[in-house]
Parts: sequence; structure tokens; C-alpha cells
Amino acid sequence: MKQSGKPVSRSGRFKEGPAADVAKFTESISYDRRLWQHDIVGSLAHAKMLQKIGILTKQELKEITSGLHQIGTQIHDGEFEWREDLEDVHMNIEHALTQIAPAGAKLHTGRSRNDQVALDMRLWMRDEMGEIAEEIRQLQRALVELGAKNEKVIIPGYTHLQRGQPVYFAHHLLAYVEMLERDFGRLQDAFQRVNVSPLGSGALAGSTLPLNRKFTAEFLEFKNADGEFALTRNSMDAVSDRDYIVEFCAFAALTAVHLSRLAEDLISWSSSEFDFVRLSDAYTTGSSLMPQKKNPDIAELTRGKSARVVGNLTSLLVLLKGLPMTYNRDLQEDKERLFDTVDTLRPCLRINAAMLRTAKVNAKRCKEAASDPLLLATDLADWLVLQGIPFRDAHHIVGEVVAVAEKRSIPIDKLSLKELKRIHPVFSADAKKVFHLETALAKRTMIGAPGTKPVSQELKRWMKLLAES
Repeated sequence: MKQSGKPVSRSGRFKEGPAADVAKFTESISYDRRLWQHDIVGSLAHAKMLQKIGILTKQELKEITSGLHQIGTQIHDGEFEWREDLEDVHMNIEHALTQIAPAGAKLHTGRSRNDQVALDMRLWMRDEMGEIAEEIRQLQRALVELGAKNEKVIIPGYTHLQRGQPVYFAHHLLAYVEMLERDFGRLQDAFQRVNVSPLGSGALAGSTLPLNRKFTAEFLEFKNADGEFALTRNSMDAVSDRDYIVEFCAFAALTAVHLSRLAEDLISWSSSEFDFVRLSDAYTTGSSLMPQKKNPDIAELTRGKSARVVGNLTSLLVLLKGLPMTYNRDLQEDKERLFDTVDTLRPCLRINAAMLRTAKVNAKRCKEAASDPLLLATDLADWLVLQGIPFRDAHHIVGEVVAVAEKRSIPIDKLSLKELKRIHPVFSADAKKVFHLETALAKRTMIGAPGTKPVSQELKRWMKLLAES
């Protein structure tokens, strides 16, 4: 990277700047420059507060404000030269400001890069969390829309990846909507702990100057759920706290795991063996050798990328576990993990929503799979219970029925009444009615069940909720 000007000394304590390899090793400008907008906003708030308490004159505030806006325009337009020897986004902007407005040398009064970076990160995260919240909502909408389009489609429900009982396809999709709703709730809850102002904490012990922390908190809209100013209450904790980042990354890791599970279902469903879902050409790829292939690469990459998000959470926890109070340079390593988490999670949410909106359900194949009478073996046990048979005994009896059907190589519903009575005399002709699939699902009427009525009600409920949010 080409440098301009002379390297800036770290402070009056040092007679010369860092060695070139040290500057390269310690710089963070290569990745923290993305905080530039939030650094400028935080500096504007700090400058206004300094003027309010008499540290800056109105003219000095005007010069600093004008200079910061000028720098923001230069960065936005790609005309700002980032200098690696200035280490980070804060020093780059401050150095540029002092070249434009000499009063900029006063801007750092009562402020440390320790509380400055904590502020910038919280401001940046607030914006990103808002965007991610909307991405979650969009994926939920895509799932509900796909379910609503295929409301009558029935598929096998699985445990241990073995066919268990019949469920509506929409019910299966709504399970992911519920997972994402919990993710959404965790994100909203974590936001309350992100939305707290650390500005004014200094390096670790605040300042002897009469800094007005409430003023900057109000200017930057740091408020709690009750609309009160949200300020950190301990200066040492404020500059060393990274819990809010860990908590966000924990939310992200669990969300990524949910996306990975959804991806796994889509990969299975789109295989020739299942053929429940057809993914569009736009969200699949071919093979470099096998011309017939249509690979679910988007789903596979989502499954793979979830590992990065989980890994970032682990890295942060290990980073923090042995640190003494207060700020330590180790904390510089938090940004790349956080940035990568956001940069990985957001596209996964967005592209999966788009993929689902173009997916088609193979209703014929789903019906064939759901027509397996073994899916209603538990319903047959329930029928026996209604005849007064204890469930454990009913379970054993139906197991015998399945064994006889397997021995004869016929479906369980094709056994004659005579054969059923040999197993247990309580069987009657009514037992055969259990194997009517639509009737079986209509009987599942409890809240949360995969029955005809509750699934329809849940689809409508979610459509309404998502339309309002």
C-alpha cells in the first residue's frame, strides 16, 4: 500500500514511529475502515458535547463539523486515501481532520480510542442488526408463501431419517418459521444490550472534564426499551466489554445452524431419491463432467458457511476468556470475527429466501411417499386405545400386525380382517378406516398439530403477523 506523508508518531513518549513490520502487524485499517460512517457520527456527537461544556468554541465546532462532513464525502466517493501507518479508522479520520481544520486537534479531548471503538462498534451493529432482522422476516415470508401455495400437500414426517407419521408439507416449513422467530426474538433482545453508549468512559477511568454523557447518548439515540438514556455504568467494563458482540455472534451461530438444517432438508428433498422439491435453474449448478446433474449448491454452501459463523463465536469466546481488566490489544481481533459473521449470515438469509420463492413442489411424488400405510401405524395403535387397550399393549399388537404384513410382503392396510383378528380379537372393520390419510390428518386438531385445520390456521396467522411486521 502506497503511503503519503511521514509516519505519525504514536505519542510524545516515543521518539520515532513503529518499525514497518510492526505497523503492518498491528494495523486494522484494512478491515475496520467500514466503521467510517459511525466513527464520523460519533465524533460529531462528541464535538457538539465539547462545545456544550465549553471546551470548543462555536467556530471550532463549525470547522470540525464541516471537516468531518468533507471527509465523509471523500470516503463515500472513494477519494480518501487510507494510510496503513495510521493504524486504524479513528486515526485516519482524525489525522485528515487536523489537516483540514486545526481545531480538530481538540476533538480527542476526554476521549480514548478505547471508548471510541466501543462506540463505533455499537453504532455499526445497531444498523446491521436492523438489516438482519428484515432478512429473517423475508425468509419467514418465503417459507410461509411456499407452504400456502402447497397447503394440501402431504409428506412423511421423519425421525432418524426414517418415515414416521404423515404431516402437511406446510407444517414442516412452519417448523423453520418458528425457529426463525426465536432467532428474531434473540436478536431483538440482544439489541437492548448493544444499544448502550460507552462514550465518556475514556481509556478506562473516565475524565476529570465535565463530559455530558447524556447529551451524546441522546444525540446518538442510545435509549432503552422504556425510552430512557442508555449509558454504561462502569468505565472499566465499558471499554473492555465485548459481551454484546459475543451475544450477537451466538444469535448468529444458532440462526446459521437453523439455516443449515433447512439446507439439509432442501438437499434431501431435491435428490432423485426424494424428489419432493424442484429447485430452479437459477439457484442450482451443473457438473463439469456429468451433463445430467443439477446440484443444490446454494443449499450446500449455506450448510458449509454455517461452520464459519459457529467458528467465529468460538474464536471470540477463546479470545476473551483469559483477558485481565481492562482494554487489551487482543480485543482488536474481535472485529474480523464480527464482520465475517455479518458478511456470512446476511447473504445466507437473503439467498435462501430467494431460492424458496422459485422452488416448486412435486405434489405427485409427495403423495406417493405419504401414501405409505405404515405412516398410520401409530393411528392404528390409537384406535386400539379407544377400544380400551392400554397403549403399551396396543403398541405391541400393532408391531405384530406390521411383522405379519412384512412376512407376507403386503402393505399393512391390505391385511384382511380375519388376519387382524388372529392377532387380537378386538379388531373390527372400523380399524381399516384408520388408513384414510386425509381423515387421519383431519383428526389432528390440537394446537401445534400437523392437522388440516391447525395448519391452515397457522398459515393464516403467520401471513397476518408477517404482513404487520
